[in-house]
Amino acid sequence: MGKLKNLAGANNSSMKRNLRMAILASLSLQVFLIFFGPIRKRCSKWWIRKLIWLAYLAADLVVDYAFGLMVQAQSSSGWSDSEANAYGDLLAFWAPFLLLHLGGPDTVTAVALEDNELWGRHLLSLLFQVGTAGYVFYQSFPNSKLIVPSIFLFIGGTIKYIERTCALYFASFSGFRRSLLPPAQAGPNYAEIMKQCAVTGRMSGTTGGRLSYRHVGAEEGKSLDDRTVIKEAFFYFTNFKGILVDLIFSYHKEEDSYEFFTIRTAKDAFRIIEAELNFFYDVLYTKAAIVHRTTGYLLRAISFGSIVAAFACFYVLNKHDFHEYDIQITYTLLLGAVSLEFVALGLLICSDWTIAKIGTSEEHRRSQFRGSIFIKFFLMVKSESSPFALHMICARWSRSLFQYNLIEFRLRKWPKWIEKILKILISLGKWLRIEKILISLGEWFISLGKWLRIEKILVSLGEWLQDLKSERVEPYSEELGELIFKELERKASFWEERELIREGIFLGRKRTDSSCSTQMGKKTDMFCSSLLLWHIATELCFNKDESENDHRKFSKVLSDYMLHLMIKEPDLMSVVVGIGQIRLRDTCAELDRFLSQYIFIESNTNKTEKYVCEQLLDVPTTEKPVDVKGDKSKSVLFDACILAKELEELQENKWEIVSEVWVELLAHAAINCRPYMHAQQLSKGGELVALVWLLTVHLGLSEQFQITRGEINTRAN
Repeated sequence: MGKLKNLAGANNSSMKRNLRMAILASLSLQVFLIFFGPIRKRCSKWWIRKLIWLAYLAADLVVDYAFGLMVQAQSSSGWSDSEANAYGDLLAFWAPFLLLHLGGPDTVTAVALEDNELWGRHLLSLLFQVGTAGYVFYQSFPNSKLIVPSIFLFIGGTIKYIERTCALYFASFSGFRRSLLPPAQAGPNYAEIMKQCAVTGRMSGTTGGRLSYRHVGAEEGKSLDDRTVIKEAFFYFTNFKGILVDLIFSYHKEEDSYEFFTIRTAKDAFRIIEAELNFFYDVLYTKAAIVHRTTGYLLRAISFGSIVAAFACFYVLNKHDFHEYDIQITYTLLLGAVSLEFVALGLLICSDWTIAKIGTSEEHRRSQFRGSIFIKFFLMVKSESSPFALHMICARWSRSLFQYNLIEFRLRKWPKWIEKILKILISLGKWLRIEKILISLGEWFISLGKWLRIEKILVSLGEWLQDLKSERVEPYSEELGELIFKELERKASFWEERELIREGIFLGRKRTDSSCSTQMGKKTDMFCSSLLLWHIATELCFNKDESENDHRKFSKVLSDYMLHLMIKEPDLMSVVVGIGQIRLRDTCAELDRFLSQYIFIESNTNKTEKYVCEQLLDVPTTEKPVDVKGDKSKSVLFDACILAKELEELQENKWEIVSEVWVELLAHAAINCRPYMHAQQLSKGGELVALVWLLTVHLGLSEQFQITRGEINTRAN
């Protein structure tokens, strides 16, 4: 019997230790998520996103594990009566902390959009976990010394978990769409109108005229301050958030949006769009949409007050019956909960939502003086010069453009450390005069892979090694944004060019004569082939022409960025399927063959991109590749050489044309990508293509403006 008691005591001691570690680990994960969660919208580094993802998943698992230990501890034998009562009271007090942690921080409710679709699972988990916490609480009722602070914490934890579940529901596709659908409208009574028309011979003027949606924004040409940017962004977010669920809008909304953005500078236009996308991010990935409403403020006040009240009750309580370690852990949990609430309150007060709502109240002449003071303070706290460093959390996107250059990556297929090993082996083979043996060994290894039917595994291994290479990143510049904005603004003013962008016809016609435009048009019949064609042609021209030209630099950046999207982010390039992947693989295969036959064979040659481009341009291209090779291969390598030579003949207008084409390609990709995929990227550091997508919507280049008035009703009014 003594051995059984000792064994039970050892098990209980181990259980207590595991429970303490689980609860502290849960608190640590909450601290990590509240501070590092918002960073993912401005950081595109994959390892940071993975850490946040792991913390997000681990947070719920640790809480489930801790709840299991609590239930097991209460049903365990081997406790003395005094120890069982004290520890039971403590478990009842710790259980609501786990509900607080399940509620999660305000800054992270979902890591990916798919998490929002699991709101039903979280609702079931809410019922189960609240029931579990209630059971643990019931086991110590009614003699618990901690019953009052436990009740306070139970209220606060339940509210936090309900907030998270509601945020997930309203951010899900069905919930978000349902919240935006207007009430059903039958419209004017057609039967009565037509009967009256038949009797009187004229239309009645009682059917109603056009509803005014005109937005009075900032004055034309006036630079916008941060406060105005947030207010305007919130207005357009409120009016256009339906684009995420494929709702359509009326043409007069398009007109008003177009008129507002065309009188803005490029810098201010993109600032508004960045802030607008930040509102989209908050709705889809945080609790902002739930908290920033009247009921949200009320519930947040109740939960905050409950946690502070629980801390005060525990502080004044006689704690002689509890173990010193348990008291320290409880204070840690209380201080952690109160601190996290203060951080959440600070982020809530200083958020764009608060600034926008105060600005809206000023328009209605409410609290104008106080609102202005508070907004100035919030903007000062969020500025980059602020000592609070909140701009690190409040920044809106990464402002980074990943670059993928086809020639560069095919020229250097492996990471640098592998290239060094290969060079050492090649040098060693030449010194030992066994290079032929090494070549034969490599061929034998490839043949063995084919014989064992593992060549696909070897190819996948090679692709994985390629992904280990650090990608080149170019910073986003305001000059690049101005080029994109001015070009899209010009195209939006002409209906013909709007249709060309939507249909994927990229001619670069602004500064070319008709003959050259026609020749280039024949080579850009498909988006995927156009992208590859113009990417290689841009690279060839870039390495041949070393002039200092902004259009040359921007063309290179956009070219490499678009290829990065095509290869690394294919979901954002919805038109690149099937034939697009075939063209890419065939082009890479032809480029690899060219490099192996004409570049790598020259051992003394410095194998740079410039040298490769010179060799490609030296290839005679008097005949079209399709006439020589047929159409078995879908490669566009030498079609691009032909295009590059044609562009060289344009001399001074060359880079203006190329940059214009790249803006068209970027706009076409943005328009034809599903809004869902743009929203998915908001949690991965953001992409330039998402900003361009929203800009095309506001300039009327999108196809989501289709609601018109009846012609008869229009004439009547």
